[in-house]
Amino acid sequence: MTRVPTPSDKFSFGLWTVGWTGADPFGVATRPSLDPCEYVERLAEIGAWGITFHDNDVVGFGADAATREKLLTRLKDTADRVGITIEMVTTNTFTHPVFKDGALTSNDRGVRRFGLRKVLRAVDTAAAMGAQTFVMWGGREGAEYDSSKDLHAAFDRYREGIDTVAAYIKAQGYDLRIALEPKPNEPRGDIFLPTVGHALGLIAQLDHGDIVGLNPETGHEQMANLNFTHGIAQALWAGKLFHIDLNGQKGLKYDQDLVFGHGDLLSAFFTVDLLENGFPSCPDGPRYTGPRHFDYKPSRTEHLAGVWDSARACMQTYLQLAEKAHAFRADPAVKEAMAYAGIHDLAAPTLGDGETIEAFLAADDDFDPERAGSRDYGFVRLHQLALSHLIG
Repeated sequence: MTRVPTPSDKFSFGLWTVGWTGADPFGVATRPSLDPCEYVERLAEIGAWGITFHDNDVVGFGADAATREKLLTRLKDTADRVGITIEMVTTNTFTHPVFKDGALTSNDRGVRRFGLRKVLRAVDTAAAMGAQTFVMWGGREGAEYDSSKDLHAAFDRYREGIDTVAAYIKAQGYDLRIALEPKPNEPRGDIFLPTVGHALGLIAQLDHGDIVGLNPETGHEQMANLNFTHGIAQALWAGKLFHIDLNGQKGLKYDQDLVFGHGDLLSAFFTVDLLENGFPSCPDGPRYTGPRHFDYKPSRTEHLAGVWDSARACMQTYLQLAEKAHAFRADPAVKEAMAYAGIHDLAAPTLGDGETIEAFLAADDDFDPERAGSRDYGFVRLHQLALSHLIG
Protein backbone atom coordinates (compact mmCIF):
# COMPACT_ATOMS: atom_id res chain seq x y z
CA MET A 1 0.00 0.00 0.00
CA THR A 2 1.34 3.42 -0.93
CA ARG A 3 2.50 5.43 2.06
CA VAL A 4 0.91 8.69 3.12
CA PRO A 5 2.62 11.81 1.74
CA THR A 6 4.75 13.84 4.12
CA PRO A 7 6.52 17.20 3.83
CA SER A 8 9.77 15.34 3.05
CA ASP A 9 8.28 14.51 -0.36
CA LYS A 10 8.28 18.24 -1.20
CA PHE A 11 4.83 18.18 -2.79
CA SER A 12 3.61 21.67 -3.58
CA PHE A 13 0.36 23.16 -4.88
CA GLY A 14 -0.58 26.50 -6.38
CA LEU A 15 -3.32 28.33 -4.53
CA TRP A 16 -4.98 28.75 -7.93
CA THR A 17 -5.22 24.95 -8.29
CA VAL A 18 -7.21 23.89 -5.24
CA GLY A 19 -8.67 27.40 -5.34
CA TRP A 20 -10.19 27.01 -8.81
CA THR A 21 -13.95 27.30 -8.44
CA GLY A 22 -14.83 25.59 -11.71
CA ALA A 23 -15.72 28.65 -13.77
CA ASP A 24 -14.80 28.26 -17.44
CA PRO A 25 -15.62 30.05 -20.71
CA PHE A 26 -18.93 28.16 -20.91
CA GLY A 27 -20.12 28.11 -17.30
CA VAL A 28 -20.01 29.83 -13.95
CA ALA A 29 -18.40 28.50 -10.78
CA THR A 30 -19.61 25.15 -9.44
CA ARG A 31 -18.22 25.53 -5.92
CA PRO A 32 -17.51 28.38 -3.52
CA SER A 33 -14.20 30.16 -3.12
CA LEU A 34 -12.45 29.80 0.23
CA ASP A 35 -10.11 32.18 2.00
CA PRO A 36 -6.50 31.66 0.77
CA CYS A 37 -5.41 30.82 4.32
CA GLU A 38 -7.96 28.00 4.49
CA TYR A 39 -6.44 26.40 1.41
CA VAL A 40 -3.03 26.59 3.10
CA GLU A 41 -4.34 24.94 6.26
CA ARG A 42 -6.08 22.15 4.35
CA LEU A 43 -3.02 21.43 2.21
CA ALA A 44 -0.92 21.09 5.35
CA GLU A 45 -3.45 18.61 6.76
CA ILE A 46 -3.15 16.28 3.76
CA GLY A 47 0.68 16.20 3.76
CA ALA A 48 1.72 18.93 1.33
CA TRP A 49 5.07 20.61 1.87
CA GLY A 50 4.65 23.87 0.01
CA ILE A 51 2.42 26.35 -1.74
CA THR A 52 2.79 28.82 -4.57
CA PHE A 53 0.64 31.75 -5.63
CA HIS A 54 0.13 34.59 -8.07
CA ASP A 55 0.11 38.03 -6.50
CA ASN A 56 -3.62 38.39 -7.28
CA ASP A 57 -4.48 35.01 -5.75
CA VAL A 58 -3.99 36.76 -2.41
CA VAL A 59 -4.23 40.49 -3.11
CA GLY A 60 -6.86 41.98 -5.40
CA PHE A 61 -5.74 43.82 -8.53
CA GLY A 62 -5.11 47.47 -7.70
CA ALA A 63 -5.23 47.03 -3.91
CA ASP A 64 -3.45 49.74 -1.89
CA ALA A 65 -0.15 49.11 -0.11
CA ALA A 66 -1.70 48.75 3.34
CA THR A 67 -4.19 46.12 2.18
CA ARG A 68 -1.48 44.31 0.29
CA GLU A 69 0.80 44.19 3.35
CA LYS A 70 -2.02 43.01 5.62
CA LEU A 71 -3.12 40.15 3.36
CA LEU A 72 0.39 38.93 2.55
CA THR A 73 1.45 39.04 6.20
CA ARG A 74 -1.61 37.02 7.17
CA LEU A 75 -0.83 34.40 4.52
CA LYS A 76 2.82 34.13 5.61
CA ASP A 77 1.84 33.85 9.27
CA THR A 78 -0.62 31.06 8.43
CA ALA A 79 1.95 29.17 6.37
CA ASP A 80 4.53 29.44 9.14
CA ARG A 81 2.02 28.30 11.76
CA VAL A 82 1.04 25.12 9.89
CA GLY A 83 4.55 24.38 8.60
CA ILE A 84 3.99 25.12 4.92
CA THR A 85 6.81 26.51 2.77
CA ILE A 86 6.06 29.29 0.31
CA GLU A 87 8.44 28.02 -2.32
CA MET A 88 7.44 29.98 -5.43
CA VAL A 89 5.63 33.20 -6.24
CA THR A 90 4.53 34.47 -9.64
CA THR A 91 2.51 37.36 -11.02
CA ASN A 92 -0.75 37.59 -12.89
CA THR A 93 -0.28 39.49 -16.15
CA PHE A 94 -3.11 37.81 -18.01
CA THR A 95 -6.48 38.40 -16.31
CA HIS A 96 -7.03 42.17 -16.38
CA PRO A 97 -8.02 43.69 -19.76
CA VAL A 98 -4.94 45.93 -19.66
CA PHE A 99 -2.88 42.84 -20.53
CA LYS A 100 -5.01 41.69 -23.49
CA ASP A 101 -2.03 42.26 -25.82
CA GLY A 102 0.56 41.10 -23.33
CA ALA A 103 2.56 42.74 -20.57
CA LEU A 104 6.22 42.70 -21.59
CA THR A 105 5.48 42.51 -25.34
CA SER A 106 2.39 44.72 -25.69
CA ASN A 107 2.44 47.14 -28.60
CA ASP A 108 1.50 49.81 -26.02
CA ARG A 109 4.64 51.09 -24.25
CA GLY A 110 2.56 52.32 -21.31
CA VAL A 111 1.21 48.83 -20.76
CA ARG A 112 4.74 47.41 -20.88
CA ARG A 113 5.93 49.86 -18.24
CA PHE A 114 2.89 49.14 -16.06
CA GLY A 115 3.34 45.39 -16.48
CA LEU A 116 7.03 45.48 -15.67
CA ARG A 117 6.37 47.41 -12.46
CA LYS A 118 3.77 44.82 -11.46
CA VAL A 119 6.26 42.03 -12.07
CA LEU A 120 8.95 43.76 -10.01
CA ARG A 121 6.54 44.30 -7.12
CA ALA A 122 5.76 40.58 -7.24
CA VAL A 123 9.49 39.87 -7.09
CA ASP A 124 9.61 41.89 -3.87
CA THR A 125 6.72 39.79 -2.58
CA ALA A 126 8.50 36.55 -3.49
CA ALA A 127 11.59 37.63 -1.58
CA ALA A 128 9.55 38.71 1.45
CA MET A 129 7.73 35.35 1.49
CA GLY A 130 11.03 33.43 1.45
CA ALA A 131 10.42 31.92 -1.98
CA GLN A 132 13.38 30.66 -4.00
CA THR A 133 11.77 30.68 -7.44
CA PHE A 134 9.92 33.38 -9.37
CA VAL A 135 7.97 31.90 -12.28
CA MET A 136 7.19 33.97 -15.35
CA TRP A 137 4.40 32.60 -17.55
CA GLY A 138 3.73 34.87 -20.50
CA GLY A 139 0.17 33.77 -21.09
CA ARG A 140 -0.77 36.93 -23.01
CA GLU A 141 2.64 37.42 -24.67
CA GLY A 142 1.73 36.44 -28.21
CA ALA A 143 -0.72 37.03 -31.03
CA GLU A 144 -3.66 35.73 -32.99
CA TYR A 145 -2.68 37.55 -36.21
CA ASP A 146 0.77 37.44 -37.78
CA SER A 147 0.24 40.99 -39.02
CA SER A 148 -0.19 42.34 -35.47
CA LYS A 149 3.43 42.19 -34.28
CA ASP A 150 6.90 43.25 -35.33
CA LEU A 151 8.35 39.96 -34.14
CA HIS A 152 11.93 41.25 -34.01
CA ALA A 153 10.83 44.03 -31.69
CA ALA A 154 8.65 41.62 -29.69
CA PHE A 155 11.61 39.37 -28.90
CA ASP A 156 13.73 42.42 -28.08
CA ARG A 157 11.10 43.60 -25.62
CA TYR A 158 10.71 40.14 -24.10
CA ARG A 159 14.47 39.90 -23.61
CA GLU A 160 14.56 43.42 -22.17
CA GLY A 161 11.78 42.64 -19.71
CA ILE A 162 13.25 39.38 -18.42
CA ASP A 163 16.75 40.86 -18.19
CA THR A 164 15.37 43.83 -16.24
CA VAL A 165 13.71 41.50 -13.73
CA ALA A 166 16.86 39.37 -13.40
CA ALA A 167 19.07 42.45 -12.95
CA TYR A 168 16.69 43.74 -10.27
CA ILE A 169 16.90 40.43 -8.38
CA LYS A 170 20.68 40.65 -8.41
CA ALA A 171 20.75 44.34 -7.43
CA GLN A 172 18.43 43.68 -4.47
CA GLY A 173 20.49 40.69 -3.35
CA TYR A 174 17.46 38.40 -3.44
CA ASP A 175 17.98 34.64 -3.25
CA LEU A 176 15.71 34.07 -6.23
CA ARG A 177 15.90 32.45 -9.63
CA ILE A 178 13.51 33.08 -12.52
CA ALA A 179 11.78 30.12 -14.17
CA LEU A 180 10.13 30.75 -17.55
CA GLU A 181 7.03 28.66 -18.23
CA PRO A 182 6.50 27.74 -21.90
CA LYS A 183 3.07 27.13 -23.44
CA PRO A 184 2.15 26.92 -27.14
CA ASN A 185 -1.34 28.46 -27.12
CA GLU A 186 -4.33 29.38 -24.94
CA PRO A 187 -5.24 32.03 -24.08
CA ARG A 188 -3.42 33.58 -27.09
CA GLY A 189 -3.63 31.90 -30.46
CA ASP A 190 0.17 31.63 -30.47
CA ILE A 191 2.17 32.34 -27.32
CA PHE A 192 5.79 33.46 -27.51
CA LEU A 193 8.22 30.86 -26.07
CA PRO A 194 5.84 27.98 -26.84
CA THR A 195 8.14 25.10 -25.81
CA VAL A 196 11.13 24.24 -23.65
CA GLY A 197 13.43 24.61 -26.66
CA HIS A 198 12.14 28.07 -27.55
CA ALA A 199 12.63 29.23 -23.97
CA LEU A 200 16.17 27.85 -23.83
CA GLY A 201 16.90 29.76 -27.03
CA LEU A 202 15.82 33.07 -25.48
CA ILE A 203 17.69 32.40 -22.24
CA ALA A 204 20.90 32.04 -24.27
CA GLN A 205 20.42 35.63 -25.47
CA LEU A 206 20.03 37.18 -22.00
CA ASP A 207 22.65 39.23 -20.19
CA HIS A 208 21.53 37.72 -16.89
CA GLY A 209 20.63 34.26 -18.12
CA ASP A 210 22.64 32.64 -15.33
CA ILE A 211 19.66 33.04 -12.97
CA VAL A 212 16.99 32.29 -15.59
CA GLY A 213 15.80 28.75 -16.19
CA LEU A 214 12.61 26.82 -16.86
CA ASN A 215 9.37 25.71 -15.27
CA PRO A 216 8.04 23.18 -17.81
CA GLU A 217 4.48 21.90 -17.44
CA THR A 218 3.26 18.47 -18.47
CA GLY A 219 0.16 19.65 -20.31
CA HIS A 220 1.81 22.60 -21.98
CA GLU A 221 4.38 20.45 -23.76
CA GLN A 222 1.86 17.72 -24.59
CA MET A 223 -0.57 20.29 -26.04
CA ALA A 224 2.07 20.76 -28.74
CA ASN A 225 2.31 16.97 -29.20
CA LEU A 226 5.78 16.99 -27.66
CA ASN A 227 7.43 14.51 -25.29
CA PHE A 228 7.38 16.08 -21.82
CA THR A 229 10.05 13.76 -20.41
CA HIS A 230 12.40 14.69 -23.25
CA GLY A 231 11.71 18.37 -22.59
CA ILE A 232 12.54 18.26 -18.90
CA ALA A 233 15.54 16.05 -19.68
CA GLN A 234 16.97 18.71 -22.00
CA ALA A 235 16.31 21.43 -19.41
CA LEU A 236 18.02 19.28 -16.75
CA TRP A 237 20.94 18.53 -19.09
CA ALA A 238 21.32 22.26 -19.71
CA GLY A 239 21.28 23.03 -15.98
CA LYS A 240 18.03 24.98 -16.42
CA LEU A 241 15.33 22.86 -14.75
CA PHE A 242 14.57 25.29 -11.93
CA HIS A 243 10.98 24.21 -11.20
CA ILE A 244 8.37 21.84 -12.62
CA ASP A 245 4.59 21.74 -13.05
CA LEU A 246 2.97 18.31 -13.00
CA ASN A 247 -0.55 17.55 -14.21
CA GLY A 248 -2.43 15.36 -16.68
CA GLN A 249 -3.21 15.99 -20.35
CA LYS A 250 -4.88 13.87 -23.04
CA GLY A 251 -3.16 14.91 -26.24
CA LEU A 252 -3.94 17.81 -28.52
CA LYS A 253 -6.74 19.49 -26.62
CA TYR A 254 -7.23 22.63 -24.60
CA ASP A 255 -5.13 22.84 -21.42
CA GLN A 256 -6.95 20.21 -19.35
CA ASP A 257 -4.94 20.46 -16.10
CA LEU A 258 -6.05 17.00 -15.01
CA VAL A 259 -4.81 15.26 -11.88
CA PHE A 260 -1.22 14.08 -12.39
CA GLY A 261 -1.30 10.69 -14.11
CA HIS A 262 -4.91 11.04 -15.26
CA GLY A 263 -3.74 11.79 -18.78
CA ASP A 264 -0.82 9.98 -20.43
CA LEU A 265 0.08 7.53 -17.67
CA LEU A 266 3.12 6.01 -19.43
CA SER A 267 4.57 9.48 -19.93
CA ALA A 268 3.92 10.25 -16.26
CA PHE A 269 5.79 7.05 -15.31
CA PHE A 270 8.89 8.02 -17.27
CA THR A 271 8.70 11.59 -15.97
CA VAL A 272 8.76 10.29 -12.39
CA ASP A 273 11.50 7.80 -13.29
CA LEU A 274 13.69 10.67 -14.51
CA LEU A 275 12.91 12.91 -11.54
CA GLU A 276 13.50 10.17 -8.99
CA ASN A 277 16.28 8.10 -10.57
CA GLY A 278 18.11 10.49 -12.88
CA PHE A 279 19.73 9.54 -16.17
CA PRO A 280 20.51 5.80 -16.48
CA SER A 281 24.12 6.20 -17.59
CA CYS A 282 24.99 9.23 -15.44
CA PRO A 283 24.61 8.37 -11.73
CA ASP A 284 26.58 11.51 -10.91
CA GLY A 285 24.82 13.59 -13.56
CA PRO A 286 22.36 16.42 -13.02
CA ARG A 287 19.42 15.65 -10.74
CA TYR A 288 16.26 17.59 -10.02
CA THR A 289 15.99 18.29 -6.29
CA GLY A 290 13.26 20.94 -6.34
CA PRO A 291 9.58 20.78 -5.40
CA ARG A 292 7.20 18.31 -7.01
CA HIS A 293 4.71 21.02 -7.87
CA PHE A 294 1.18 20.26 -9.06
CA ASP A 295 -0.43 22.76 -11.42
CA TYR A 296 -3.76 21.09 -11.99
CA LYS A 297 -7.45 21.93 -11.60
CA PRO A 298 -9.98 19.89 -9.62
CA SER A 299 -12.70 18.94 -12.08
CA ARG A 300 -15.63 21.33 -12.07
CA THR A 301 -17.84 18.26 -11.50
CA GLU A 302 -16.44 18.08 -7.95
CA HIS A 303 -17.53 20.08 -4.92
CA LEU A 304 -15.24 20.92 -1.98
CA ALA A 305 -14.72 17.31 -0.87
CA GLY A 306 -13.58 16.50 -4.40
CA VAL A 307 -11.02 19.31 -4.30
CA TRP A 308 -9.11 17.57 -1.51
CA ASP A 309 -9.64 14.13 -3.01
CA SER A 310 -8.02 15.38 -6.23
CA ALA A 311 -5.09 16.96 -4.38
CA ARG A 312 -4.50 13.69 -2.54
CA ALA A 313 -4.74 11.86 -5.88
CA CYS A 314 -1.90 13.95 -7.34
CA MET A 315 0.39 13.04 -4.47
CA GLN A 316 -0.72 9.40 -4.29
CA THR A 317 -0.18 8.89 -8.01
CA TYR A 318 3.31 10.39 -7.82
CA LEU A 319 4.26 8.16 -4.88
CA GLN A 320 2.90 5.05 -6.59
CA LEU A 321 4.80 5.84 -9.78
CA ALA A 322 7.96 6.52 -7.76
CA GLU A 323 7.70 3.09 -6.13
CA LYS A 324 7.30 1.45 -9.51
CA ALA A 325 10.12 3.49 -11.07
CA HIS A 326 12.53 2.44 -8.31
CA ALA A 327 11.49 -1.20 -8.77
CA PHE A 328 11.93 -0.87 -12.54
CA ARG A 329 15.49 0.38 -12.25
CA ALA A 330 16.39 -2.30 -9.65
CA ASP A 331 14.97 -5.21 -11.68
CA PRO A 332 17.76 -7.53 -12.94
CA ALA A 333 15.74 -8.24 -16.08
CA VAL A 334 15.60 -4.51 -16.78
CA LYS A 335 19.33 -4.13 -16.24
CA GLU A 336 19.95 -6.99 -18.65
CA ALA A 337 17.58 -5.47 -21.22
CA MET A 338 19.27 -2.07 -20.88
CA ALA A 339 22.66 -3.67 -21.50
CA TYR A 340 21.30 -5.56 -24.53
CA ALA A 341 19.83 -2.31 -25.89
CA GLY A 342 23.13 -0.46 -25.45
CA ILE A 343 21.59 2.15 -23.13
CA HIS A 344 24.85 2.76 -21.29
CA ASP A 345 26.96 2.63 -24.48
CA LEU A 346 25.50 5.98 -25.56
CA ALA A 347 27.48 7.65 -22.77
CA ALA A 348 30.77 6.75 -24.48
CA PRO A 349 32.10 9.72 -26.55
CA THR A 350 31.96 9.08 -30.28
CA LEU A 351 35.48 10.43 -30.73
CA GLY A 352 38.35 8.90 -28.79
CA ASP A 353 40.14 10.78 -26.04
CA GLY A 354 42.38 13.30 -27.78
CA GLU A 355 41.40 12.02 -31.23
CA THR A 356 41.72 14.70 -33.90
CA ILE A 357 39.34 15.13 -36.80
CA GLU A 358 42.17 14.17 -39.17
CA ALA A 359 42.87 10.98 -37.24
CA PHE A 360 39.18 10.19 -37.07
CA LEU A 361 38.76 10.56 -40.84
CA ALA A 362 41.80 8.39 -41.49
CA ALA A 363 40.85 5.66 -39.03
CA ASP A 364 39.73 2.20 -40.09
CA ASP A 365 37.24 0.96 -37.46
CA ASP A 366 36.66 -2.32 -39.30
CA PHE A 367 32.98 -1.42 -39.07
CA ASP A 368 30.50 -3.60 -40.93
CA PRO A 369 27.33 -1.58 -41.70
CA GLU A 370 25.49 -4.70 -42.90
CA ARG A 371 26.11 -6.46 -39.62
CA ALA A 372 25.18 -3.32 -37.65
CA GLY A 373 22.01 -3.02 -39.72
CA SER A 374 20.91 -6.46 -38.59
CA ARG A 375 21.40 -5.69 -34.89
CA ASP A 376 18.40 -6.21 -32.62
CA TYR A 377 18.14 -3.47 -29.99
CA GLY A 378 15.37 -4.98 -27.92
CA PHE A 379 13.67 -1.65 -27.26
CA VAL A 380 10.22 -3.26 -27.35
CA ARG A 381 11.18 -5.82 -24.70
CA LEU A 382 12.64 -3.09 -22.48
CA HIS A 383 9.54 -0.95 -22.83
CA GLN A 384 7.31 -3.94 -22.09
CA LEU A 385 9.23 -4.43 -18.83
CA ALA A 386 8.44 -0.81 -17.96
CA LEU A 387 4.78 -1.42 -18.75
CA SER A 388 4.77 -4.57 -16.63
CA HIS A 389 6.16 -2.66 -13.66
CA LEU A 390 3.59 0.07 -14.21
CA ILE A 391 0.50 -2.15 -14.35
CA GLY A 392 1.73 -5.35 -12.70
